[in-house]
Amino acid sequence: MKSGNAQTFAEKIFSRKTGRPVAAGEIVVLEPDRLLSHDNAAAIAKTFAEFGLKRIVDPAKAVIVLDHCVPAASEKYAKNHLEIREFVEENDIENFFDVGEGVCHQVFAEQGFALPGELILGADSHTTSYGAFGAFAAGIGRTEMAALYATGKLWLMCPASLRIEVAGQFGADVYPKDLILYIIGDQGADGALYKSVEFAGPTVAAASLSGRMTLCNMAAEIGAKNAYAAPDEKTRAFLDGRARREYDEVFPDDGAAYERTLSYDVAGLEPQVAAPHRVDNVVHVTELVGTRVDQVVVGTCTNGRVDDLVVGANILRNRQVAPGVRVLVFPASRAVYLEALGIGALATLAEAGCVIMNPGCGPCLGAHEGILAAGEVCLSTANRNFRGRMGSTEAEIYLCSPATAAASALCGRITDPRTVRA
Repeated sequence: MKSGNAQTFAEKIFSRKTGRPVAAGEIVVLEPDRLLSHDNAAAIAKTFAEFGLKRIVDPAKAVIVLDHCVPAASEKYAKNHLEIREFVEENDIENFFDVGEGVCHQVFAEQGFALPGELILGADSHTTSYGAFGAFAAGIGRTEMAALYATGKLWLMCPASLRIEVAGQFGADVYPKDLILYIIGDQGADGALYKSVEFAGPTVAAASLSGRMTLCNMAAEIGAKNAYAAPDEKTRAFLDGRARREYDEVFPDDGAAYERTLSYDVAGLEPQVAAPHRVDNVVHVTELVGTRVDQVVVGTCTNGRVDDLVVGANILRNRQVAPGVRVLVFPASRAVYLEALGIGALATLAEAGCVIMNPGCGPCLGAHEGILAAGEVCLSTANRNFRGRMGSTEAEIYLCSPATAAASALCGRITDPRTVRA
């Protein structure tokens, strides 16, 4: 029950933006702090042009990152990128990151745009990732982004809030990816539809920013409008020297009204796998042990950071991937690539037989660099496994943590990572 004027995180953000108290369910017009788009900026620019306008209203707010099909895999994609570069130049958009910088969500965070207390809207469903830094970050459509380019404003409904409290310590080879997969399996793909999901509890507080990004990233897979983890010293340390401006941290009030509060304990949690063709089709890895794997993908905006690559490297060190298995490694950004290179993680993965790819989304969206043929099976650290997501509608995609991916690459079949440690 709500206590007095206590507010959730979402209600506080909306109230600050409007200058008056806003409660869940209210529809208000807001001015976001940052606007994100990627390769879809070409389509957004076309819609914007249909408005008859020449320049976007506030180019300083726009951040565009080319990441979905980089380098261009066809003339069509090359033309798409060219149109974006022309749009960027015409509108004096300074925050443009061309081919090679990495996945938009990782680059956005590394470049100091994901700040606590800010309202961020992105033309990508996994914009929820920035909740890991204490921002209200939500995905919107291309037409909505074009409207924001034109007016700088957009109406939004303040979402009701779902609080997820997590306690306990992860066991060996169990990670935040396993936790969020378990939650998705437990709640279903619509378990938090248009809700503000607040991750809290000692396990979340103990998690790295990378782990929190994984949680907030995949909150989209339970239908969340946004996700949130409270900023702390880890957040401030990451932003020190990279934050684009001063920021104001926002925390939910004690006694705020939540639609539901869920409690989980990770003690005893096993590695999880989402089986085809739904993200909420989640089972313990032990139920799938022995399933043949043709391709393994480590990376994407969900699990392509340095700690993810190190987990894989530690399992594959001085070993070889199984014959007949293609292992593709996609660092989430140029910075991740260079750091992983400097500490030897990429060399270890390459020596084991992995193919080190350029920073970017890779085959996650089915555009290039690892498309699947009919009948093939892929195990991926990405966030979606829909039919046809990575190519053929007759291929199968399983989702897992980097540890499960590396262990399975080693054995050529889905494997419990707890059974292969040296």
